[in-house]
Amino acid sequence: MTFYQELQLSSTGSKQLIKNTTDKKEKRRHILIYNFKVYLVMVFCVAVVSLYSKFIGNDNSVVGVTVLLAVLVLRQADFGIRTTHGLASIAGIYAILMAGPRLANMVSPVPAFFINAACIMLLMILGCHNVIMYNHSTFVLGYLLLFGYDVSGHAYILRMEGLLVGMILCMIIFYKNQKNRPYRRKFSHLFQEFNIHSARSRWYIKLTFIVSSAMLIMSLLGLPRAMWAGIACMSVCLPFTNDCVARSGKRWMFNIVGCLLFIVLYTVLPKSMYAYIGIIGGIGVGYSAGYSWQTVFNTFGALSIASGLFGMPYAVALRIGANLFGSVYTVLCNKLFDKAHAYFHSTDLKTTLS
Repeated sequence: MTFYQELQLSSTGSKQLIKNTTDKKEKRRHILIYNFKVYLVMVFCVAVVSLYSKFIGNDNSVVGVTVLLAVLVLRQADFGIRTTHGLASIAGIYAILMAGPRLANMVSPVPAFFINAACIMLLMILGCHNVIMYNHSTFVLGYLLLFGYDVSGHAYILRMEGLLVGMILCMIIFYKNQKNRPYRRKFSHLFQEFNIHSARSRWYIKLTFIVSSAMLIMSLLGLPRAMWAGIACMSVCLPFTNDCVARSGKRWMFNIVGCLLFIVLYTVLPKSMYAYIGIIGGIGVGYSAGYSWQTVFNTFGALSIASGLFGMPYAVALRIGANLFGSVYTVLCNKLFDKAHAYFHSTDLKTTLS
């Protein structure tokens, strides 16, 4: 395996390669490449976010994160349709990211629920047709981040410009890497194949309702960071219902672990070092092969920002509460949806037979 090929491996793939290598010299080489890759990705991420912050303002650094996530995913992921038609999906996704979060923040919680639901449903249809790609963890996450870190006025104009540049960049990277895909489906098939009786479409509906309603509940209770509950729900609401319970447990338990580690760092480190806690979390995510520890280290970045706004104790309590609520709420809603579908399906079947 060449140096470049090893750089393309995921953390899981790199760790498996290191584990299976018996030759000590080769093992050291793989370890060095793996460490180099982690820090290379970290430097790249910091550079992209910093560039966005420099040109469109610190309030819009989240745009850099959103574009970065999409760029990293679209190097390998696809939409299950022709590549040229996939460009239309990217345009639609970015149009939603530009307009949806701003509109939802301009109205009260109940109208915002309907705006969020419409936007998330469209994101699911446009970007998640190929279920195994788990594209929702990129596009819906980007929407929720933009919703949570809203801006207005001139900053919003700059945000749209930043997203437009990101859209063009994503299109170029997507077409370059995916142009030889053999798909025959067209863009229109994404909508034509929506069927309430298919598992994929039911997943779209479940995730859309669960994420939007969780944020509605948080907003009605007057709690900040409603997006945290939405992100927790999105993360737990997997395409396959049987996987949701295990993911839910990992989400809230390892979120608590992350919060406890953050408290230790926040207490031990001098105030001048607080800004680096998020970077430590980013490096930790790079070394994490599994969801559990990724959840732990993702907590660092979120709490680094929130602690400056709300104070560390309240930020930690809010983080734990939002993730626990989102995790449990998603499992309960999933079960209710499945029972409702089974009931109506059996009723329809009886009606047909009679």
